[in-house]
Amino acid sequence: MAVSHGPRDRRQVALTFHLGPHQAGQDLALAHQLLADAAGLSAPITVFAVGAWLAGHEELVRVILACGNELANHTYTHPTLAMLPADRIAAEIVGCREVLARLAPTQGRYFRPSGGDATPLILAEAGAAGYRTVVGFDVDPLDYTSPGADAVVARVRAGVLPGSIVSLHFGYPGTVRAFPRIVANLRAAGLVPGRLHDILA
Repeated sequence: MAVSHGPRDRRQVALTFHLGPHQAGQDLALAHQLLADAAGLSAPITVFAVGAWLAGHEELVRVILACGNELANHTYTHPTLAMLPADRIAAEIVGCREVLARLAPTQGRYFRPSGGDATPLILAEAGAAGYRTVVGFDVDPLDYTSPGADAVVARVRAGVLPGSIVSLHFGYPGTVRAFPRIVANLRAAGLVPGRLHDILA
Protein backbone atom coordinates (compact mmCIF):
# COMPACT_ATOMS: atom_id res chain seq x y z
CA MET A 1 0.00 0.00 0.00
CA ALA A 2 1.32 3.44 -0.91
CA VAL A 3 0.45 6.40 1.31
CA SER A 4 1.26 10.10 0.91
CA HIS A 5 -0.37 11.33 4.10
CA GLY A 6 -2.09 10.12 7.24
CA PRO A 7 -5.73 10.51 8.26
CA ARG A 8 -6.93 14.09 7.91
CA ASP A 9 -8.91 13.85 11.14
CA ARG A 10 -5.72 13.58 13.22
CA ARG A 11 -3.72 16.60 14.30
CA GLN A 12 -0.32 14.96 13.89
CA VAL A 13 2.08 15.87 11.11
CA ALA A 14 5.06 13.63 10.29
CA LEU A 15 8.34 15.43 9.65
CA THR A 16 10.39 12.95 7.62
CA PHE A 17 14.07 13.43 6.78
CA HIS A 18 16.20 11.73 4.14
CA LEU A 19 19.69 10.77 5.31
CA GLY A 20 22.24 9.47 2.89
CA PRO A 21 24.68 10.30 0.10
CA HIS A 22 23.59 13.95 -0.12
CA GLN A 23 25.53 14.27 3.15
CA ALA A 24 28.75 13.82 1.16
CA GLY A 25 31.00 16.78 1.71
CA GLN A 26 28.66 18.18 4.35
CA ASP A 27 29.69 18.69 7.92
CA LEU A 28 28.07 16.01 10.08
CA ALA A 29 27.64 18.75 12.64
CA LEU A 30 24.51 19.69 10.68
CA ALA A 31 23.00 16.30 11.39
CA HIS A 32 23.86 16.55 15.06
CA GLN A 33 22.42 20.07 15.22
CA LEU A 34 19.13 19.00 13.68
CA LEU A 35 18.85 16.01 16.00
CA ALA A 36 19.65 18.22 19.00
CA ASP A 37 16.96 20.68 17.92
CA ALA A 38 14.42 17.87 17.50
CA ALA A 39 15.22 16.64 21.00
CA GLY A 40 15.16 20.10 22.55
CA LEU A 41 11.82 20.90 20.93
CA SER A 42 10.31 17.49 21.79
CA ALA A 43 9.55 17.13 18.08
CA PRO A 44 10.38 13.55 17.07
CA ILE A 45 11.17 12.89 13.42
CA THR A 46 11.25 9.91 11.07
CA VAL A 47 14.61 9.38 9.37
CA PHE A 48 14.59 7.57 6.02
CA ALA A 49 18.18 6.33 5.87
CA VAL A 50 20.16 5.04 2.90
CA GLY A 51 21.55 1.72 4.08
CA ALA A 52 25.08 1.88 2.67
CA TRP A 53 25.57 5.39 4.04
CA LEU A 54 24.17 4.50 7.45
CA ALA A 55 26.42 1.45 7.68
CA GLY A 56 29.39 3.79 7.33
CA HIS A 57 28.11 6.17 10.00
CA GLU A 58 26.86 3.77 12.67
CA GLU A 59 27.56 6.28 15.41
CA LEU A 60 24.55 8.32 14.27
CA VAL A 61 22.10 5.51 14.95
CA ARG A 62 22.30 5.91 18.71
CA VAL A 63 21.89 9.68 18.41
CA ILE A 64 18.90 9.34 16.09
CA LEU A 65 17.09 6.91 18.35
CA ALA A 66 18.00 8.49 21.69
CA CYS A 67 15.13 10.96 21.74
CA GLY A 68 12.28 8.93 20.31
CA ASN A 69 12.93 9.40 16.61
CA GLU A 70 12.40 6.48 14.24
CA LEU A 71 14.49 5.00 11.43
CA ALA A 72 13.05 3.77 8.14
CA ASN A 73 14.25 2.28 4.85
CA HIS A 74 15.28 4.53 1.92
CA THR A 75 17.06 1.86 -0.19
CA TYR A 76 20.64 0.68 0.07
CA THR A 77 22.42 3.01 -2.41
CA HIS A 78 19.75 5.62 -3.39
CA PRO A 79 19.35 4.90 -7.13
CA THR A 80 16.44 6.06 -9.28
CA LEU A 81 14.57 2.96 -8.22
CA ALA A 82 11.90 3.00 -10.94
CA MET A 83 14.62 2.62 -13.59
CA LEU A 84 15.79 -0.73 -12.22
CA PRO A 85 14.63 -4.30 -12.93
CA ALA A 86 12.84 -6.30 -10.27
CA ASP A 87 15.92 -8.10 -8.92
CA ARG A 88 17.84 -4.88 -8.35
CA ILE A 89 14.83 -3.19 -6.77
CA ALA A 90 14.57 -6.13 -4.41
CA ALA A 91 18.29 -5.94 -3.60
CA GLU A 92 18.04 -2.24 -2.78
CA ILE A 93 15.11 -2.73 -0.43
CA VAL A 94 16.49 -5.85 1.26
CA GLY A 95 19.99 -4.41 1.53
CA CYS A 96 18.78 -1.46 3.60
CA ARG A 97 16.42 -3.70 5.56
CA GLU A 98 19.39 -5.83 6.61
CA VAL A 99 21.42 -2.80 7.72
CA LEU A 100 18.52 -1.56 9.83
CA ALA A 101 17.97 -5.03 11.28
CA ARG A 102 21.62 -5.13 12.37
CA LEU A 103 21.94 -1.58 13.70
CA ALA A 104 18.43 -0.88 14.95
CA PRO A 105 16.44 -4.12 15.13
CA THR A 106 13.27 -2.50 16.50
CA GLN A 107 13.15 -0.01 13.62
CA GLY A 108 12.55 -0.06 9.88
CA ARG A 109 8.81 -0.59 9.59
CA TYR A 110 8.40 1.81 6.64
CA PHE A 111 9.96 2.05 3.17
CA ARG A 112 10.30 5.06 0.83
CA PRO A 113 11.61 4.66 -2.72
CA SER A 114 14.52 6.79 -3.88
CA GLY A 115 14.37 8.92 -7.00
CA GLY A 116 10.61 9.11 -7.47
CA ASP A 117 7.23 7.67 -6.66
CA ALA A 118 6.41 4.03 -6.09
CA THR A 119 5.53 2.11 -9.24
CA PRO A 120 3.48 -1.10 -9.17
CA LEU A 121 6.72 -3.08 -9.46
CA ILE A 122 8.28 -1.20 -6.53
CA LEU A 123 5.15 -1.79 -4.46
CA ALA A 124 5.27 -5.49 -5.29
CA GLU A 125 8.94 -5.86 -4.38
CA ALA A 126 8.49 -3.83 -1.20
CA GLY A 127 5.61 -6.08 -0.20
CA ALA A 128 7.71 -9.17 -0.88
CA ALA A 129 10.41 -7.71 1.39
CA GLY A 130 7.89 -7.27 4.20
CA TYR A 131 6.90 -3.64 3.74
CA ARG A 132 3.14 -3.36 3.73
CA THR A 133 3.36 0.44 3.78
CA VAL A 134 5.35 2.40 1.20
CA VAL A 135 5.51 6.04 2.25
CA GLY A 136 5.49 9.09 0.02
CA PHE A 137 4.68 12.63 1.11
CA ASP A 138 2.23 15.44 0.38
CA VAL A 139 4.44 18.40 1.35
CA ASP A 140 7.76 18.90 -0.46
CA PRO A 141 9.47 22.26 0.12
CA LEU A 142 12.31 21.26 -2.25
CA ASP A 143 14.81 21.98 0.49
CA TYR A 144 17.46 19.98 -1.38
CA THR A 145 17.61 22.83 -3.93
CA SER A 146 18.92 25.08 -1.13
CA PRO A 147 16.26 27.80 -1.49
CA GLY A 148 17.07 29.22 1.96
CA ALA A 149 15.45 28.76 5.34
CA ASP A 150 12.72 31.34 4.78
CA ALA A 151 11.52 29.57 1.62
CA VAL A 152 11.55 26.15 3.31
CA VAL A 153 9.51 27.50 6.22
CA ALA A 154 7.02 29.26 3.93
CA ARG A 155 6.55 26.26 1.64
CA VAL A 156 5.88 23.88 4.52
CA ARG A 157 3.44 26.32 6.11
CA ALA A 158 1.59 26.78 2.82
CA GLY A 159 1.22 23.05 2.15
CA VAL A 160 0.73 21.37 5.49
CA LEU A 161 -2.60 19.91 6.61
CA PRO A 162 -3.62 17.59 9.44
CA GLY A 163 -2.06 14.21 8.73
CA SER A 164 0.54 15.59 6.31
CA ILE A 165 3.84 13.87 5.66
CA VAL A 166 6.59 16.43 5.02
CA SER A 167 9.72 15.56 3.01
CA LEU A 168 12.94 17.18 4.27
CA HIS A 169 16.67 16.43 4.10
CA PHE A 170 19.65 16.32 6.40
CA GLY A 171 22.80 18.01 5.11
CA TYR A 172 21.35 21.37 4.08
CA PRO A 173 22.02 24.39 6.32
CA GLY A 174 18.77 26.09 5.31
CA THR A 175 16.76 23.07 6.39
CA VAL A 176 18.48 22.92 9.75
CA ARG A 177 17.84 26.64 10.32
CA ALA A 178 14.22 26.24 9.20
CA PHE A 179 13.41 23.31 11.46
CA PRO A 180 12.62 25.16 14.72
CA ARG A 181 10.37 27.59 12.85
CA ILE A 182 8.58 24.75 11.08
CA VAL A 183 7.86 23.14 14.45
CA ALA A 184 6.70 26.46 15.92
CA ASN A 185 4.37 27.08 12.97
CA LEU A 186 2.85 23.62 13.27
CA ARG A 187 2.12 24.11 16.93
CA ALA A 188 0.71 27.59 16.33
CA ALA A 189 -1.70 25.98 13.86
CA GLY A 190 -2.77 23.40 16.44
CA LEU A 191 -0.78 20.60 14.80
CA VAL A 192 1.54 18.16 16.53
CA PRO A 193 4.89 17.13 15.02
CA GLY A 194 5.42 13.41 15.35
CA ARG A 195 6.75 10.21 13.85
CA LEU A 196 5.15 8.36 10.98
CA HIS A 197 4.12 5.63 13.37
CA ASP A 198 2.14 8.21 15.35
CA ILE A 199 -0.12 8.97 12.41
CA LEU A 200 -0.08 5.73 10.41
CA ALA A 201 -0.35 3.12 13.16
